[in-house]
Amino acid sequence: MSNKERAIRLIDEIPESKLVFVIDMLSSIKGLLTEEVEPDEWDRQMIAEAKQENDGATVSFEELLMKDGLSYADL
Repeated sequence: MSNKERAIRLIDEIPESKLVFVIDMLSSIKGLLTEEVEPDEWDRQMIAEAKQENDGATVSFEELLMKDGLSYADL
């Protein structure tokens, strides 16, 4: 059974009086859907630059504050 068939089966079991919630939820989700787009040359260049610049190192929040001469009190 596909996910769509499962969803329809579940919706069929919901009382008519509660379907307004399902409709609102599905409308919200539909608004979030975006079409997948293949990266173009500019995108690939930006990805390559980011990979070169990112060495995987991390900096703690405290180190970042100290680097900028700040402390938690300054926040």
